[in-house]
Amino acid sequence: MSLPSPRTDRSASLLGTGAMRDVRPRPVANDRIAVPAGRDLRLDMFRGIALVMIFINHVPGTVYETFTSRNFGFSDAAEAFVFMSGMAAGLAYSNGFRTGPLWLAVAKVWARARQLYFVHITITMLCLAIFAAAALWFNLPEVMQKNNVRAIYGQPLATLIGIPLLGHQLGYLNILPLYTVLLLATPLLLMIGLRRPFLLLGLSITLWVVAGQFRFNIPSFPNSGGWFFNPFSWQLLFVIGLLSGAAMKVGKRFIPYHRVLFGLAAAFLVLVLLWVKVPPLGGLGRAGLTWFSSIGAPFYITWFDKTFLALPRLLHALALFYVFGHLPVMRAVASSVFAAPFRLLGRQGLAVFATGTVISMFLQVVKTPRQPDPLFDGLILGGGLLALLALAWMLDRTAQLKISARTGADVALRK
Repeated sequence: MSLPSPRTDRSASLLGTGAMRDVRPRPVANDRIAVPAGRDLRLDMFRGIALVMIFINHVPGTVYETFTSRNFGFSDAAEAFVFMSGMAAGLAYSNGFRTGPLWLAVAKVWARARQLYFVHITITMLCLAIFAAAALWFNLPEVMQKNNVRAIYGQPLATLIGIPLLGHQLGYLNILPLYTVLLLATPLLLMIGLRRPFLLLGLSITLWVVAGQFRFNIPSFPNSGGWFFNPFSWQLLFVIGLLSGAAMKVGKRFIPYHRVLFGLAAAFLVLVLLWVKVPPLGGLGRAGLTWFSSIGAPFYITWFDKTFLALPRLLHALALFYVFGHLPVMRAVASSVFAAPFRLLGRQGLAVFATGTVISMFLQVVKTPRQPDPLFDGLILGGGLLALLALAWMLDRTAQLKISARTGADVALRK
C-alpha cells in the first residue's frame, strides 16, 4: 500500500515543492523495498492527477466531471489527497522524530500546519470576494446561495468569527482545514507510530469507529452540524498513509506485497466498477447493504457517507492505493513524457491547489448561467489547467535556479 520513497526530506508533503531527479533503485534485502536516492516520480504523478481531478470536480455541471475517478468507484480524489498527504508527511518528518531534537521535529510539522492555515484563510476571502463581485456587478445573486456563502450576509458577525476558527467553511474549501488539524496531531502520531505502528493503527481504527458510532465531529459555527470532512474519521486514512511513508523512509513497507492480498484488492476494484457501471448489479449491492442496515449494522458500515468516511469508501480507496502502488508498470508510466504535466503539478502542490481552488470558484460563477457544453466546458477547464501548469513551471524553474545558485556558491566557497 505504499510507493518506494525518496531518500530525502525535501518531499515535504502532498502540497510540497521542489524538483529532484529520479534514479534507478538499488536491490535491497527481502524485508525492504527498492529505495530511490532521488524523488519518486510516481508520487508526483499521482498527486498531480489527484489535483487535476479535484480542480475538475470543483466546477460542477461540466461534461468532463463524468470522467473523474468518483464515477468509477466509491471513493474519489479526496481520499487520494488525504492518504498521500499522510504518506508524504511520513516521508518528510519521520526522520526528525527518529534522530533529531524533539522540539525541532515538532516545530517543523507545526510550521507547515501554520502555513496551510493561512493559505486556507486567504483563499476563503478571495472566493468570498469572487461571489460578492458576481452578485454585485454581474447580476448573479444566486451564487450567494451556494457553497455555504449565505451565512456571510445572514449572520455576518458570527460568520466572521467562524471563518478564522475554521468553524465555517465554504463548500469545496473543506480539505485544508482537515489537513491542518491532522498535521497538528502528526507529532503525537509519529511518536507513537515509530515505536508501535500497529498500536497506532489500532487506536486510529478505534477512533474511526467511535466517531461513526456516536457521530463525533468538530462542530461548525455559526451553522449547525459538523465539519464536512470529519477529522476523527478521516484521520484513519491519514494515519495509514503516515505509517506507510515512515516505513518507506527507512526502506520498508508498512503493508508488504502479498499475492493473495493483491488479488483480493484487484478483484474488489473490479467488483466496485461493475457495481457503479451496471445498474442491476448496483441495485443488488445496495439492497444487500440495506439489509445489513435493517439488522442493526451502523450507517458508517453500510452506506457511502463521506463525512464519516464510511467503510465502502475506505475499502475502495485502500484497495486502489494498494494495487496501483504495486503495479510495476507504474514506474515506467510515471517517468514517461505523457506524465510530465502531472509530475509538474504534483511537485508544486500547495500553489497549484490554492490557485486552482480560487480559479475553480471563479469558473463556478462563469458556469452558473450555462448548461453542460463540451466546447465551453473544455475551454474554461482547459484554460484553468493551462494557467496552473504555467504557474507550476515558473515555480519549478525558480526552485531549480535557486538550487543551482546555492550549489555554485558552495563550490566557490570550497575553492
